[in-house]
Amino acid sequence: MFPMLSTPDSSLAFVADGYHYISRTCDRLGTDGFRTRLMGRPITCIRGGEAARIFYEGDRFDREGAMPASTFHLLQDEGSVQTLEGAAHRQRKAGFLALLTGGGENRMGEIFEEELAAALARRRDGSIVLHDELGPILARTAFRWAGIPDPDREVFRARASELAAMVERAGSFGPVNWAARLRRHRTERWAAELIVAVRDGRIVPPVQSPLAAVARWIGDDGSPLPAAVAAVELVNLLRPIVAVVRFVEFALLALASRPEARARLAGGRPRDLTDFANEVRRRTPFFPVIAGRVRRPFTWSGHEFAHRDWVMLDIYGTNHDPRLWPEPERFWPERFETADPRHIVAQGAGRVAEDHRCPGESATNRLIEAGLRVFLRSPWQLVPGQDLRVTYSRMPAKVRSGLRVSFR
Repeated sequence: MFPMLSTPDSSLAFVADGYHYISRTCDRLGTDGFRTRLMGRPITCIRGGEAARIFYEGDRFDREGAMPASTFHLLQDEGSVQTLEGAAHRQRKAGFLALLTGGGENRMGEIFEEELAAALARRRDGSIVLHDELGPILARTAFRWAGIPDPDREVFRARASELAAMVERAGSFGPVNWAARLRRHRTERWAAELIVAVRDGRIVPPVQSPLAAVARWIGDDGSPLPAAVAAVELVNLLRPIVAVVRFVEFALLALASRPEARARLAGGRPRDLTDFANEVRRRTPFFPVIAGRVRRPFTWSGHEFAHRDWVMLDIYGTNHDPRLWPEPERFWPERFETADPRHIVAQGAGRVAEDHRCPGESATNRLIEAGLRVFLRSPWQLVPGQDLRVTYSRMPAKVRSGLRVSFR
């Protein structure tokens, strides 16, 4: 049985320590799991490679009621693939996989490379705050890749801002979070109008485009998905592309502090870029944890997990577990010459087709690699004197300065 913390509730400690809370507590207790309360609810926190396997494989957990509503409604919302289990989940997941693998991920990377290169060419005479600039660029990438007709400038700015807010505010509570959720609803209404327009023939996107595909998706009963559900899934294709801003930002920070890596990547193998992108995903503070509810009782590591127990897996800590990753704080892309990138749990674990592992993992790598290629061709440097620290109590974390880059 995992130890129970003596504190009546760990909510404040979790928020204060953020990405390090579970691992630091486990280290202090000499265990890979412990019990406590968050927001007054009993929860079991676990970490490590074996914990990730237990959490993601074997249909032991579902996601119903596992995430706070403040996070769930921004990142997934009602009817999304993450709320499904069993055959329904596999069917919907197959639709995502068809769009995000087999060439779709490469097309996404190519579009981002074009958009980023064009945007930087317009800014060669000054400096930019990378975090602010990348969001709209990735939103344009998402629209082009999905086959969404070019909206007017104001509509695009609104949608790009709304997609960014879904990620930026996912770890927030109260009025700021409520405002972001209202903005997501606005995005979903817009997406539902697109779906209906495609079905009515008023919009004719490319036949193989994600917009056309999602409009054709069917549910368990063989009927087209309700427009509201199809809209949720369309948004859930667009939002993660904008979320990659953090991975690209941390990739550039890693590149800036390693001139030898810059030289190697500029003249090296494509595999070197992939290894670099994998190390960024492993080491970057993306989302710190994922939660689930036990579907059926089981025992692991001497602990009995009862039906509907609330369990939280430490994603960040597992990606920094020295048992999986020697010298985990070292940025070392060469580790993937022997290490298996499937052990990175930044976007889930298990098998992508059957379990809740993110189907966009390879697309994320293609976007990071595309961003690296553009900056490897560009004369740039980080503006001196900026605050490059990362606030790990902020979820999702980012570089405090937003990463200011100048061109020379």
